[in-house]
Amino acid sequence: MLHRNILRHILCAAALAAGINLGAQVKPGVEVLRERSFEGLHGKRVGLLTNPSGVDRQLKPTIDILNENVNLVALYAPEHGVRGDIWAGGKVESGRDETTGLPVHSLYGATRQPTREMLKGIDVLVYDIQDVGSRSYTFISCLGLAMRTCAEMGITVMVLDRPNPLGGLKVEGCLVRDGFFSYVSQYRIPYIYGLTVGEVATLINEEGLNCGQKGNEKPLKCDLVVVPMEGWERSMTYERTGLPWVMPSPNIPYPRSAICYPCSGLTGEFNDYLNIGIGYTIPFDAFAAEWIDADKLKARLDSYHVPGVAWRAVHYTPFYGSSARKLIHGVQYYFTDYEAAPLTLIQFYVMQAVYELYKKNPFEISQSRLSMFNKVCGTDFVSKEFSKRFRVSDIISFWTADVEDFRTLSEKYYIYH
Repeated sequence: MLHRNILRHILCAAALAAGINLGAQVKPGVEVLRERSFEGLHGKRVGLLTNPSGVDRQLKPTIDILNENVNLVALYAPEHGVRGDIWAGGKVESGRDETTGLPVHSLYGATRQPTREMLKGIDVLVYDIQDVGSRSYTFISCLGLAMRTCAEMGITVMVLDRPNPLGGLKVEGCLVRDGFFSYVSQYRIPYIYGLTVGEVATLINEEGLNCGQKGNEKPLKCDLVVVPMEGWERSMTYERTGLPWVMPSPNIPYPRSAICYPCSGLTGEFNDYLNIGIGYTIPFDAFAAEWIDADKLKARLDSYHVPGVAWRAVHYTPFYGSSARKLIHGVQYYFTDYEAAPLTLIQFYVMQAVYELYKKNPFEISQSRLSMFNKVCGTDFVSKEFSKRFRVSDIISFWTADVEDFRTLSEKYYIYH
């Protein structure tokens, strides 16, 4: 029995390294919908808001699953497009899907909220996109704005639920403040919200948080149906689900990338400051620049004793971006205790260390990007206070003040435990 267990551990490790999942246990919403014989869609004209991450465990696209079984009449494209062929921030055009011949309506072009004309002729709008668990990723914003128009038109919204790759226990960051609502801060929720997309859709629908692109329109409540997963628990990060990972956007190639995104994405708003692994093989996974002494930066970060985080010196040459073809130096970070690690504060500890060593001020280096940094933060308090002394201690109480109240609120909408 001992040898059998050892062999199983070896096989599991080899499978994980090869990207193969053994002992799959979580069924995503699209598979549950199929097992329920597409309940709620028969006799209806169906629209689908999706991208390449909308697949079953055999990697069959939700587009094909619905097209073969119900009356699928239209597709709706978020950032990067239905087929994922548009670069980050690139305009998505409306047109026709070459594979199915269905009309595709762009929700990342001339408008980011579907017009009544776009939704005319459908009875149900189905949503199936892998979320990343961070407020500034645009897919949940796209969903919420679609829910508004559906509410106006009496169209049902059906969310096919998927795992939050960060798990369902992490909640970090302040709520969005008035004046800072945008497509990257659409709702008054923390930066890391600890909910699946089905849960967050229910919360914004029931709590009146669906207030449009500027956050000040009248909230609208739609007829919302969530098709839940089976087998998912709040403690699960994506690697434990047994599901294949299909990158929801180009810079989230691995489940770890989704976890790293809130750890460095705010810093990444300052294009001329630090490279965060974008343009190399470790997106959102590092902090580096030509002028950094990697060993000194590692030593300074070690001295902070950040809970659950370890650092190593790295040297790499990005393939593209402002540091393309330049050898840069810095740190990569690892989680020794994921539960204890303050994900969103990792980047602020790095900025503190860089300032102490080099007096580099990103708020001066990239002033043109300050507005976007504030939008992603959901406030200008962080940039104003942190830039005074570059001390994490100056912002931590503000950054964490809303967490427990939001956790209490969101527990009412938990589908999974």
